Amino acid sequence: MARFQLKVCVFGFLLLFSTFAKAQGKELIISKELAENSEMLKVKMGAQWMGKIWKFKFGDYAVVDSKMGWGKVKSKSNLLNTKSEVNSNQKFSFVLTNKTNDSAIVNAEKNISIKEIQSFELFPNFYWGSDELLKDSRKFSAFISTTSNPEETWVLVMKTTQGSEVDYENEAFLTNGERLIAIVPVNSEKDTKNRSELGMILNLPAMGYEFIENDQSLCAMQYYGGGVLGRNKNIIWLKSDLDARMKLIYAAAMTAIMQISQI
Repeated sequence: MARFQLKVCVFGFLLLFSTFAKAQGKELIISKELAENSEMLKVKMGAQWMGKIWKFKFGDYAVVDSKMGWGKVKSKSNLLNTKSEVNSNQKFSFVLTNKTNDSAIVNAEKNISIKEIQSFELFPNFYWGSDELLKDSRKFSAFISTTSNPEETWVLVMKTTQGSEVDYENEAFLTNGERLIAIVPVNSEKDTKNRSELGMILNLPAMGYEFIENDQSLCAMQYYGGGVLGRNKNIIWLKSDLDARMKLIYAAAMTAIMQISQI
């Protein structure tokens, strides 16, 4: 009986491991034109030292200098802790090179504001009040310039807002004031219906973003590789016919997004 139980456990483990392993090798679904006219660059994260961001490197691009500011968190609540508000702020900057005399200088900031009300336990298993998310606001912005053209600044903006006290908002874009490039979420599979909760956990899709202007895909990035160990699975695609300076700007924007996905 003990041997039978052991075999069942081993079989269950192997089945679970097989499902888990399959989940780690998912391919991000990006524009066919971009996939056919770009090189897939796997990202090496290097190390992250205190006060620095990850030393991302892909193709000819590499972070050569960086600074990570101290994260700031402010919170407040009422006497019974039924209403609370938390605000956090994180700043960082870095320099990205492309093996030429040009470099991208990036200054970024991430802000999160969460306000909620929570029920209060009067007696064991008896609660007074309700649980409600009043506001969840997350905004990330990055200012990007290059040493070859320091007067032009590109701004990366990613923000989501939801909750009963605010209007829903979800947008992401890159702009220099004249051009507007949409940053669109993409993943490795469009349909996740009819899945169990365990199946969803083990088979989380690969996730990323595609940069699109006038229906043309310019570049794409994968910041999560799928499954439960997909964090260090970053991939970059840059359209081959882009000029070197714009490739550097897009690479810098995607590097900033990779960094916040690790925070």
